[in-house]
Amino acid sequence: MSYIQVNQLVKKFNNKEILKSLNLNIQEGTITTLLGPSGCGKSTLLRSIVGLHDIDSGQIIIDGKRVDQLPPKERKIGMVFQNYALFPNMTVQANIRFGLDMKKMDRKEANESVKEIIHLVGLEGKETAFPRELSGGQQQRVALARALVTKPKVLLLDEPLSALDAQIRKNIQKLLRRLQYELGITMILVTHDQEEAMALSDYIYILKDGCIAQEGEPNEIYKHPKSEFIAKFIGSYNLLNSEAFYEIFKTPLQGASFVAIRPEIFSPDPVANAYQIEGEIINSSMLGSIVRYDVKIGNQIIYLDRLNRSYQQLNADNKMILYVKEEDMVKI
Repeated sequence: MSYIQVNQLVKKFNNKEILKSLNLNIQEGTITTLLGPSGCGKSTLLRSIVGLHDIDSGQIIIDGKRVDQLPPKERKIGMVFQNYALFPNMTVQANIRFGLDMKKMDRKEANESVKEIIHLVGLEGKETAFPRELSGGQQQRVALARALVTKPKVLLLDEPLSALDAQIRKNIQKLLRRLQYELGITMILVTHDQEEAMALSDYIYILKDGCIAQEGEPNEIYKHPKSEFIAKFIGSYNLLNSEAFYEIFKTPLQGASFVAIRPEIFSPDPVANAYQIEGEIINSSMLGSIVRYDVKIGNQIIYLDRLNRSYQQLNADNKMILYVKEEDMVKI
């Protein structure tokens, strides 16, 4: 049985349904991501699970116990917010110890727990610092430590990395993965960032307009988008309608309205039993470990991704032959 179950959950604001009979099943000891564009309902769902929003109907069950009728403090859930929500007049140590003080834990025992969690999140030497003296990444570590020190059953993270720069984001991603592994805690992450979701998640729910548009493991969602919306949202798919498909491949598109082709699927090297198309490179962009080429075929432009080490092999204004197998195309 799933560790967390959300059954037919409905949430309304001003008589408008924001969450529409949602069903989720989340396994223990995993990182599950609620992914979607702004306004899709993902943060509302997270706040409903923790108890910051009352639900209109449905059930929320954690470890076999219904919790949607319990106050937040009795749900044994920790939460980390986008803006950290630290107390500016408290030191790092006091911020982290706050939840334990509210539980009236023995001070010596509380300080020992705080010391352990400070070591775990890498904040040694910052115990007496105030939030204003910390970087954004350090403040996020304090927020994580404060949520984890009370040993919650579940940790919820609402856009925890969106305010951080790229390198710090990667560092916190690694920290989250390590914490999840070492503590075995169940995490639910909210983000609108597809790359972040793919990097961190064991399982993903993609929300659109208060409904679940698709769910699955990251690799499954990436390889098999079920709709035009998913293909556009998840990444840089080449999404071709029937007219564009015919112009590029000189054959009708059958059994679908669109075909989605990942940019790394096209190969400039010969492939057996594959479509063969000719195009011209009109632009290239460095994207870290890969280079993305804009290839013009007739009036259409497709994207081709190659590893950075292959960069010198392809140049703008070069004509080239590309190969792609039909089995690697996703029909929608």
